[in-house]
Amino acid sequence: MLVKKKPDLTYADVTPKTLYMGRRNFLLGLVATGAAVEAYKRLPGLVSSAATGSVPVKLNGLVKWPGSTTEAQTPIEKVTTYNNFYEFGTDKDEPAQNAKNFVTTPWSVSVEGEVAKPRKFSMDEILKLAPLEERIYRHRCVEAWSIVVPWIGYSLSTIAKLVQPTSQAKYVAFESYYDAKQMPLGYRAGIQLPYVEGLRLDEAMNPLALLCVGMYGETLPNQDGAPVRIVLPWKYGFKSIKSIVKIRFVKEQPPSTWNIYAPNEYGFYSNVNPKVDHPRWSQASERRLGPGLGLFTPRIPTQMFNGYSDQVASMYSGMDLRKNF
Repeated sequence: MLVKKKPDLTYADVTPKTLYMGRRNFLLGLVATGAAVEAYKRLPGLVSSAATGSVPVKLNGLVKWPGSTTEAQTPIEKVTTYNNFYEFGTDKDEPAQNAKNFVTTPWSVSVEGEVAKPRKFSMDEILKLAPLEERIYRHRCVEAWSIVVPWIGYSLSTIAKLVQPTSQAKYVAFESYYDAKQMPLGYRAGIQLPYVEGLRLDEAMNPLALLCVGMYGETLPNQDGAPVRIVLPWKYGFKSIKSIVKIRFVKEQPPSTWNIYAPNEYGFYSNVNPKVDHPRWSQASERRLGPGLGLFTPRIPTQMFNGYSDQVASMYSGMDLRKNF
């Protein structure tokens, strides 16, 4: 029969108290440190090698815009993998890969200059300024490709009216977001960054000029200009500036990135005009981007103002559209 006997020695007798307490505190410290590390790992973006980028989310309550084209829409897979966004790479397939970690929250757009009520709009405010319309626009790229996209937004004039441009405002200047940390390929873009664009005031106030926050029923993908961009369906695609952070109403014609880079190739107006060729290729016809044939896709004639003459031609009455290209 076993009889429990009180040990003759205590832990204190075996191990000096100071060493015992030191070891105990050390073990407690390991437990606490481990818990802290686990909690730290759960904080987004602090331990991971790359930030988690913004991803599209569904937009509800969209209004169908009655002026939409009835042409077949370009598959979303094409529109999201064939992009011009030089901050994320100069090849067409690079932005889709390199913009994955682009963080677009929080975001705001500053509207300033020759206005009575300058202000800064958060994205939450932008999304609620007016009913979101789904507008299916033709969109013409200067490289002779075209697309048909269900863009989402409302007329740019909505914001303009809120800030009340003064009589001094003749043009509107736009500026894109640029951060070399988030856009590490910007250094090889070959163009001045941040990207800038401009419109005449009447162009900006035209109902077709779209402040765009989404496409295909969702918010914009990063490579397509998240979280907010401009879409101008009667002008070549490079005028539809992406990821805007600043809008300024100004007295003089503002600079525009591609016009700075090559003024003989890219004019300030950049209206779709099949009679004015790019110095290196014809603009008289185009290929619709879509599934299948690639460079063997049949060409279709390019329309003046991309087919939106009825809505915009009056703004250019009396202008030489070969000289003012």
